Amino acid sequence: MPRLDTREKLAILADAAKYDASCASSGTKKRDSAGGKGIGSTEGMGICHAYAPDGRCISLLKILLTNSCIFDCHYCINRKSSNVRRARFTAEEVVQLTLSFYRRNYIEGLFLSSGIIRSPNYTMEQIVEVARSLREDHDFRGYIHLKTIPDADPELVHKAGLYADRVSINVELPTEQGLKRLAPEKDGARIEGAMKGMKAAIDQGADEKKRFRSAPGFAPAGQSTQMIVGADGASDGDIIKRASTLYDRFALRRVYYSAFSPIPDASAVLPLRRPPLMREHRLYQSDWLMRFYGFKPGEVVAAADDTGMLPLDIDPKLAWALKFRERFPVDVNRAPREMLLRVPGLGVKAVDRIIASRRWRRLRLGDIARLTVSVAKLRPFIVAADWRPTALIDRVDLQQRLKPATEQLELFAA
Repeated sequence: MPRLDTREKLAILADAAKYDASCASSGTKKRDSAGGKGIGSTEGMGICHAYAPDGRCISLLKILLTNSCIFDCHYCINRKSSNVRRARFTAEEVVQLTLSFYRRNYIEGLFLSSGIIRSPNYTMEQIVEVARSLREDHDFRGYIHLKTIPDADPELVHKAGLYADRVSINVELPTEQGLKRLAPEKDGARIEGAMKGMKAAIDQGADEKKRFRSAPGFAPAGQSTQMIVGADGASDGDIIKRASTLYDRFALRRVYYSAFSPIPDASAVLPLRRPPLMREHRLYQSDWLMRFYGFKPGEVVAAADDTGMLPLDIDPKLAWALKFRERFPVDVNRAPREMLLRVPGLGVKAVDRIIASRRWRRLRLGDIARLTVSVAKLRPFIVAADWRPTALIDRVDLQQRLKPATEQLELFAA
């Protein structure tokens, strides 16, 4: 096989990394190279697809160390039996690429994952070496996200947290049955054990940092995971319950959902078609309901149909409100914050503005319209000083009235 140059490797391994959804730079501590010390920064504008909590776009070099793998997971395009073009970076090549891209102002950080080569320990050593060299040899202060390998020695996984801002340990599939069927070489108990160990190390690092200013940081942006949606028979309800358990047990910053996509030379046990991308979107919305809107997992699952699937034509909060119409309408001038957060069409910022405004005056429907993007979705679910929905909340066709209109886009529109 001819030897590949760096550009060819980058084309292969950057494309292979697109299946990793868990790529965000939120939550880390601020570092920069002001004063002439070090190189890189976790701040500033970039051109990419990872976003900070304040909405800034952070550019990351997102690649695999290699797309070769000794495992044969049915759903993975880089599995051992897959007929794809293979490539591999050395640790030094990734370091130099990261520094070179940073100096050209292309990136502000690195997201590094890998297939398993030789052994989990050998691969984890290479991943850690990239981060170590960037931090210690080049004083790189930009963002680093490492995808760790749960089968590797715990000490190696721990070292990753010493150099990375965030670490990921993927649970892969929502159910243990699905994991055994589609990735028999992976062990769900071992994956959760690695996540538990990482949580303990993050908690210990945060405690030491509070007591000793000189204590080294440990994964300040926490840990995340990723689940593949649609490769097995798990329903949306199964996925929501699994995500809630992971948040509670391991204090994850994020659970990412990646819609299964049919791959070349796919295994016969996989579905022939990918799930609708809207399903992935609805799962992210349900995730937001649990994390920011005070919904319990059982309440989100209650928005699903009899098969456990969330509706695709309306969002989960609206689906829940339509199922539990007896909770509405809600008086915007009197209702507590937790009930206002359940009103379809009201976001967290809008609710906080309503609570702040109603301290000074009774709010009318026009006031609510100025505090939100659109008041049309709210009207059946709220009471204001000059508005009552009367029988609107009980209409049989309410879902059809509130469902977003289908729009045919023009092919050659300007």
